[in-house]
Amino acid sequence: MRLGLVISGDLDMVTGGFIYDKLVVEYLRRQGDTVEVISLPWQPYVQGLLHNFSRALARRLCQARFDVLIQDELTHPSLFGLNQRLRTQVSAPIISLVHLLRSSEARPAWLNEFYRLIERRYLQTVDGFICISRHTRQMVEALAGMGKPCTIAYPAGDRLGGLSPEEIAAKVQTPGPRQILYLGAVIPRKGLDVLLQALAPLKEADWQLIVAGSLTTAPVFARKIFRLISRLGLSQKIRLLGVLKGQDLINCLRQSHILAVPSLMEGLALVYLEGMSYGLVPLAAAQGAAGEVITHGQDGFLLAPREVQTLQTALGSLLADNQKLLAMSLAARERIGRHPTWAETGATIRQFLLNLTGKS
Repeated sequence: MRLGLVISGDLDMVTGGFIYDKLVVEYLRRQGDTVEVISLPWQPYVQGLLHNFSRALARRLCQARFDVLIQDELTHPSLFGLNQRLRTQVSAPIISLVHLLRSSEARPAWLNEFYRLIERRYLQTVDGFICISRHTRQMVEALAGMGKPCTIAYPAGDRLGGLSPEEIAAKVQTPGPRQILYLGAVIPRKGLDVLLQALAPLKEADWQLIVAGSLTTAPVFARKIFRLISRLGLSQKIRLLGVLKGQDLINCLRQSHILAVPSLMEGLALVYLEGMSYGLVPLAAAQGAAGEVITHGQDGFLLAPREVQTLQTALGSLLADNQKLLAMSLAARERIGRHPTWAETGATIRQFLLNLTGKS
């Protein structure tokens, strides 16, 4: 197949959505498919709307002769109008790859209504969907209606390897501080401020918090976090490492016990899956798709947004009870062993595309 993939930014960005897209592209290319990546500039939302009037972009998409044109849903402001024009010139199916709808995130209602209007119009211009979870599919169908072809292709947790049950047991049974990992950009939606407030009453327990993620994505919020750490008296308990990649990230996962990313909302965060592969007990967003892989109280905790006391209770139970930590760590690893691998995810997407083109 000859495939096009339209994204905002580039595939070397380290957020979960871009990692997903990159691994899918690599899988398709290994199967002999040609994949051309069309990268749009990463710009503010309103500037992205101007791409709908770009003759150069329209010409590039029309002349490529793709069998299928895939568009990451993040590009929707750039394509909701342009797709209407493509309909008269492009015969290939247009498929939207949906991680999380922008209009589903927490922000003022009037602003989300504006985003919802644009997203609805965009979703109505495509021929089908690749959704990363059942939750994402439900959001798409609620906004754009049902009836178009759709497949669910979960992100996987095996990109960075993992630990065996024996290695996880040895890690948990080794004396020393329990290492809590916050893995993600330091932005309001991810809930690091809530995590710090939940940890403050537990400061006498034997733990260390590792913050691994960009401190420059939301600089105003990052400065708020620095002040909060100081005010709560947690400076000696926290290490801010910035973005980790490759072996540095793997080493951090190997050494950690608890993964605490209490987001307001997640589609299905890759970080939860990769943490569970290393036996980390995830403390995750109850709103979103995390419940499709995490069973509350068994292999992780699902937390309502900004519930400081609930988060504190969950953390306290794991820090105080080593047997509970061990049981939940092993359950997390066992659960991820039943989850699709990246090869299976890629195969699901490829078969869906083949069915659309009639080449299966």
